[in-house]
This record gives sequence, C-alpha cells and structure tokens, in this order.
Amino acid sequence: MASYHLSVKTIKRSAGRTATAAAAYRVGERIECQREGRIHDYTRKQGIEETFIIAPENAPDWAQDRAALWNAAEASETRSNSVTAREWELSLPFEISAEVRSQITREFAEQLVSRYGVAVDVAIHAPNREGDQRNHHAHVLTSTRKLEAEGFTAKTRVLDSAKTGGAEIDQMRGVWAELQNRALERAGEVERVDHRSLEKQRETALDRGDTLSADELDREPELKLGPAANSMERREKAAAERDGREYVPVTERGAVTHAARQARMAFQDMRERLDIARETYGAEREAGQGRVSAGLAALRAAVDKDRSGERGEEGVRERLAGILDKGRGEERPPDDGKEGYNYARERLKGILDREAEDVPQATSHKLDGHTELEQGVEPAPKPSIRERLDNVLNKPREKLDLEDDREVEREVENEREVEKDVDRDRGLSH
Repeated sequence: MASYHLSVKTIKRSAGRTATAAAAYRVGERIECQREGRIHDYTRKQGIEETFIIAPENAPDWAQDRAALWNAAEASETRSNSVTAREWELSLPFEISAEVRSQITREFAEQLVSRYGVAVDVAIHAPNREGDQRNHHAHVLTSTRKLEAEGFTAKTRVLDSAKTGGAEIDQMRGVWAELQNRALERAGEVERVDHRSLEKQRETALDRGDTLSADELDREPELKLGPAANSMERREKAAAERDGREYVPVTERGAVTHAARQARMAFQDMRERLDIARETYGAEREAGQGRVSAGLAALRAAVDKDRSGERGEEGVRERLAGILDKGRGEERPPDDGKEGYNYARERLKGILDREAEDVPQATSHKLDGHTELEQGVEPAPKPSIRERLDNVLNKPREKLDLEDDREVEREVENEREVEKDVDRDRGLSH
C-alpha cells in the first residue's frame, strides 16, 4: 500500500551540526569542513543509489562541487546559532521503478530551486538491509540562502517565519503528493497518497457521503517503529514464518502498528466487496435482470471474492474474527487505551455497534396494509451486526452457503413487499 511521508528538519550549529557533515553523510563522500578544520569521511557508507546537485541557472560553476558548495554555505553564516541547511526527507513509492523514483525526486528538487532560489543536494537511498524493504527514500539537502551569480545572498525567510513557514511546507507537501500520484497512475497502480492529515481526509469523506472511508480514517496516525523496533519485528516475522506459526509483535510499538494495519486491511476488504457488489448489480441491471436477480448476483460476487483466491484461503469471516477476537486470551493491561494491543478490535467493535444502533427497530413488514407500529404491536428487536457476525462465524462451514441463501431469500421477500410501489432503483446502483 502506498504511503506518504515528508518531513523537514534543520541543520543547526547550536546542535553541533554542520552542512558539510550532513552532506558527506547523506551522499557517502569525503568532505573537509574548512570552518572547523575537520574531515567528514563516509565513503564506506552503503545503500546510496544516486546523488545529484541542482542549482539555479545563474549559479556559479563551483555550485556543482559538493565540498565547495557546502563550505560556501557554512562561510556565509556568521552566527553561532545559525541554521546552515535544511533537509527534506521523502518517502519514495516502492510500487514504481527506480528510474521513476529518481525522476520524481528530481522534479521535486527542481520545484524547490524554482520556488526559493536555493541550491539542492539530493541523495536517494535504498532500503536498509535490516529494515523494511519497501523503505525507498531520499534526503534532499537545501541551502538556507538564495544562490545567485555572486554566491549565497539573502536568507529564505519565507520558510523561517512562523506565519508563512507552515503554509509553505504544506504547499510543498501537496506538490510531492501530486508527483507521486501521477507516477502511481502511470504505473497502473490503484493506490494513491494523500498529504493531508487524517482528520482533514475524514472531513472530506463525510462531505461526499463516504461513511466507510470516514470510519477507516477515524484512527490515530500509524506509529513510526524506528530502526531498533523495526529490526526486532522483522526478525520475529521471519522466525514465525520459518516455524509456521502466527506472527505476534514483540514490542509495544509493533503491537499498536500491527493492530492498526489489520484494521486498515479489514476496512479495505469491506470497501472492495462493496465495489464488487455495486459493479455486479449495475452490470446485471443493464443486462436486463430484475432487481432481485441483480441483487442476488451482487451478493454472490462479493462472497465469491474469497473463493477466487485473490487474498488466499483465509476469508473475510476468519480475518474479521481474528481482529475482533485478537487478544482475548492475552494477559495485557486493561487500560492500554489507543496505545494498547486491542485498539483495532475495539475500533471495529465500536463501528459495528454504532451501525447496529442506526438500524430502525421497527419491522417494515406490512400486515393488512399496516405496519406493526401502526397496529400498536411492539416489534421484535433486530439483532446487531456484531451478533449476526458472531452467529455466522460460529456456524459449521458446510452450512454457511445454504443459510446465506435462505437469509437472502427471506430479506428479498420482505423487501419486495415494501418496495413494490417504488418505481426507481435504490441501494447498490447509487
């Protein structure tokens, strides 16, 4: 799944850092810092796929010499607490080729040069051998002063100001998202990235009436594991696969991240099934089938998704049950909250329970032209989705398809009575 990451950091003298050391480390070269008289040698560093420098058109020739460039950046600053460089850390989509990753990184660097007039030094890194092999990323080091024909001149205050800095960075976050999405589209990938916060994305989903996406986005941002925890989790995953057992996270951060990813997979599966059902219903209706036949075909298509082998032998019932029941036998503190191991289970349970509360308790069956409420009859409570899910999960597999068909037939007959006077389609076709 495509993911988005862009962070901006500063290289500050007050923190004991220099632009020369930062550049040498990220590109894996040897640079002597003339101001400090120190040599920064990282020529043995591995995992560096590509490096390049982009400067304004009227920049002096020495701007293409990395050591000269960053020594000049250091020399242009006189204060002991100066910010001598700024780093833009970018996550690169693993779904696209190395050539395309290089292309969109170069385009982003060119945007920085065009917008701020700075010098840009780029290093594209491969995933760490001990880390996630999808973690392609780039380090984009920029000067904090404009680079013109006479050298470094004015500071880029638009990025330093509290009033404008946030807006500028958010603008560039949008640029980076657009570059990635274009590349993903050209590669034929369905996934897209979004630079906005989860809260903003959820508001947009609610505005367009997409409650399923809104529920999926109603979560905390995924925790960053860090090198140490990531290495531990990768070793445990490898051991679990080797031993033929289920992977269980070994760190607290790993448990939270794993649960969040399971929840996201469940929501994604539900959305895919809904899309399949809608497409099948529309196709059947266009082919001349009635509403009942088209509805049955749509339901079967959604259920048959498991049998097609698209997601292996484990069906949605088993995967949802695994998430809902995860941790029931675990001895973990009951007050973990969102940081706890059971967060994904509780989130799904809340969504299921909320959906059950929204279902009208009065039956729509008509008796002699009157509903049960109109006749003063107290309707029987309708079971919640959670209860129905648990009931299905606990039934023998060989009875499942038969009872599903019977349930569909009963619901179809009920629906036919309610909608016999309606002359337009509803539900899956809208």
